[in-house]
Amino acid sequence: MPSAAQVKALLQSHTSGDDERFYAVALQVAAAEARHGHETLAKDLRTLVDRAKSKRSLAHATTNVLHIAQPTGEAAELLDSQHPEISVRDLVLSDAIRERVQRVIQEQRQINRLQAHGLRPRQRLLFTGPPGCGKTMTASAIASELRLPLFVVRLDALITRYLGESANKLRLIFDAVNQTRAVYLFDEFDSIGYSRESGNDVGEMRRVLNSFLVFIERMHSHSLVIAATNHGGRLDKALYRRFDDLIEFSLPGELQIRQMIDSRLQSIAAPKLMWPRIVKAAANLSFGEIGRACEDAMKQSILKETGKVTTTSLIAALKERRLFLPPLSEP
Repeated sequence: MPSAAQVKALLQSHTSGDDERFYAVALQVAAAEARHGHETLAKDLRTLVDRAKSKRSLAHATTNVLHIAQPTGEAAELLDSQHPEISVRDLVLSDAIRERVQRVIQEQRQINRLQAHGLRPRQRLLFTGPPGCGKTMTASAIASELRLPLFVVRLDALITRYLGESANKLRLIFDAVNQTRAVYLFDEFDSIGYSRESGNDVGEMRRVLNSFLVFIERMHSHSLVIAATNHGGRLDKALYRRFDDLIEFSLPGELQIRQMIDSRLQSIAAPKLMWPRIVKAAANLSFGEIGRACEDAMKQSILKETGKVTTTSLIAALKERRLFLPPLSEP
């Protein structure tokens, strides 16, 4: 067993982000276990450290490569470049959604194999569901898994700043899609993709929507285009057949609530949380709001020096998040 000093050093190095010291102390623990005849445990610890170091090196190398790809020219005014480092494993998703996301990633990783058989991978995705349920995070994870930059389309600039030029500016975005392989996220997509049957339709937005339909149909690159909306019911019906896959996100169920809270609280949670009460308090809240409630409860435990998040403090934080939130429902 590691000594008290080693446990303290591990925690200090982890909280300060000193990876090298963390690995060094972990190897000291492995060496001590080997001296006590625990060869299997010592070997497992050394293997875990080696894997962590390799993953860290790959992440740094990947980040350096990703920063080479940046939007240029006028497209730079319409695209926010991001370089996420998050794995699909880090996301709390239902098994069904995780399987579909992994399928997209697998197809993208084996593009050449599919093309050799005359097939095209999924690359036009539509994410729908309530706010705070993981649409943007999932797009980030897909980009990270594929080691591609994430370009978030600034629809606010496209619609307001360039009123009258929106369709032409949209062409610039799709020029970038076809020239630079990346994941392009059209967030709050209903702002341009709402139904053409809507009574609020105007000529400018109709031109933008029609242009989008043409451009996405004519994509000729390996980029991924992801459109995300909180209001799937508002979208024009013609859009659905332009996408390769529709992934519908939903509010977390009991299992996802527990997974979310476990991942956020980790060692700061009290040993015996009363899960039925917590799940009831978190019902109908989004992943985002549950995460914020966990952070609020953690802050209280730190400021009040209680050291642990209890069932009572967590439920209070969850109820507080609910007080000022409008009902999460699809219009």
